[in-house]
Amino acid sequence: MDGSGHLEAVDYGRRSVVGAAAVAFAAVELGLSVPARAAAAASGSAALVPSALGPLKQIDAGVLSIGYAELGPAAGPPVMLLHGWPYDIHTYADAATLLAAKGRRVIVPYLRGYGTTRFLSHDAARNGQQSALAVDVVALMDALGIERATIGGCDWGARTANIVAALWPQRCKAMVSVSGYLIGSQQLGKMPLPPKAELQWWYQFYFATDRGRAGYEKYTRDFARLIWELASPQWRFDDATFERSAAAFDNPDHVDIVMHNYRWRLGLVEGEKAYATLEQQLAKAPVIDVPTITLEGDANGAPHPDASAYAKMFTGKYEHRVITGGIGHNLPQEAPQAFAEAVIDIDTDN
Repeated sequence: MDGSGHLEAVDYGRRSVVGAAAVAFAAVELGLSVPARAAAAASGSAALVPSALGPLKQIDAGVLSIGYAELGPAAGPPVMLLHGWPYDIHTYADAATLLAAKGRRVIVPYLRGYGTTRFLSHDAARNGQQSALAVDVVALMDALGIERATIGGCDWGARTANIVAALWPQRCKAMVSVSGYLIGSQQLGKMPLPPKAELQWWYQFYFATDRGRAGYEKYTRDFARLIWELASPQWRFDDATFERSAAAFDNPDHVDIVMHNYRWRLGLVEGEKAYATLEQQLAKAPVIDVPTITLEGDANGAPHPDASAYAKMFTGKYEHRVITGGIGHNLPQEAPQAFAEAVIDIDTDN
């Protein structure tokens, strides 16, 4: 790896017994309790399906009733973990368990349009723009009485974590961001990329059409599974792992939120006026000065910037780590011990 060099490169075994053994070994190295599922699987006595996050909770926050998992002691240092598309809270099934065992109060919410999260008003705009998702996180922290938290994210969740850290740094103690700095703007979204780069965004252009919306609505699970396979080409997830996350897409607002998110990026649809000032700030590409570790898998098949392109955007304490062993886009689920270690390191040191 690069960065500090203290994280050992591990072949995570793609949901094999070797992978479970790596989880157990890394937990010991971190001083963490090993999840029962991982420990049993390491000995070859259990099928490798990620541990469940336990009973969900529900709370009204801002414009939403947010479904979330909560692990660890209520008085522990708070950690907020944010998932992306097309994933769900089980991105953090193992990482959250590791962090809870280390004494963190871990909150893993469903984003708007996923799982049990619902809009409080039938008439609310089904808005997927980047600032709206960040406001949801701040509202959830307010509702839970959390003044300041370490925030980790992947995909949409990383972008959301970036925005909270940039616009509300007083609410973000530290951050772990998979694939680095992801704050964008509609103006940037209109700029053409080289053809090979555009090819990677095929689904964004597909979603811009009526056919794409109808296709995603009809084949949501098939579409999500394809993205999982393309984004993490060496991750050998099983059907049970996929289906548990795919259930989150049955949310009645899911298609609307996904379509609006990607169409908004291209400037094809408007956002809400309530978020206009925030978007103006984000369009200036604000630097992030909260302590940050960025992570990247060595086999990320999804569009992502090179680390050298965004290092300058982090002006506080900063480190970048590359996680080896065929780790793809859904890094927290594919390499939970490496993700948990990053959270513990950045949370403990600041």
